Amino acid sequence: MPLVDLVSVADLCRVERSGLGAFNVVHLDHAEAFVEAATGAGRPIVLQISQNAVKYHGALAPIGAGVLAVARAADVPVVVHLDHAEDVALVQDAINLGFTSVMYDGSKLPDDLNRATTRAVVEHAHARGVSVEAELGEVGGKNGVHDPSARTDPDAAAEFVAATGVDLLAVAVGSSHAMTTRGAQLDLDLIGAIAARVAVPLVLHGSSGVSDEGMRDAIAAGMTKINVATHLNKIFTTSVRDYLIENMEVVDTRKWFQAGNDAMAAEVTRLLEWYAAPAPAPAPVRL
Repeated sequence: MPLVDLVSVADLCRVERSGLGAFNVVHLDHAEAFVEAATGAGRPIVLQISQNAVKYHGALAPIGAGVLAVARAADVPVVVHLDHAEDVALVQDAINLGFTSVMYDGSKLPDDLNRATTRAVVEHAHARGVSVEAELGEVGGKNGVHDPSARTDPDAAAEFVAATGVDLLAVAVGSSHAMTTRGAQLDLDLIGAIAARVAVPLVLHGSSGVSDEGMRDAIAAGMTKINVATHLNKIFTTSVRDYLIENMEVVDTRKWFQAGNDAMAAEVTRLLEWYAAPAPAPAPVRL
């Protein structure tokens, strides 16, 4: 199955009102586990590498090249996506490396500069067959502060998409980054209003803080791309911790890393199946 661009699978999910799972990769093993999960679910998947993950590795190329290799060997459609890049040079690096999608995050910039810079990124990316996601209205939690009060105005969203030509739009509707509990309350009426005004798939950041039922309702209201990071990090860390407590003699890092990967893969399979057919709800992972 070839590596695919984001807009092709996101548009299909938008039409059928299903969710497209997008999962953040920190280590190469994560990408392998996520693709295994997508293969089991028979669903497309987005493998995301964030600007923070790039900083962790010291450069984009090592982790990016590895994830691209995993994607190209997959039996299901896989998008390799740069997540939350505030640095235009990093966006260009991802495009040059072979990523099929990028997110340019200019949400901290003044509106006029955000639109102009985003438009320039779109023109550069589209000329190379790469999809572009952008964010309007800063979703809470990026600096460790959960701010569910941020909201995206539907009229402003429509104007931003028209002015920039982005393929997907991340919106603020009540979620918050880095939540370790799943009690966020989404504004479903606002999701519906934005979806009615904007002719591109919508993206929900901070989905780790949203319950299964909340995600079902958000997808039904018009949300398409569902970003998940902290929820899986919590599952991975908890599983590794439990494994090491139960197996104190183990020194082979592959064994405890595999325990974390297996737990994440099981949850990604469950989430992908849930996003595709959101009723009845499967039992969530208990932590």
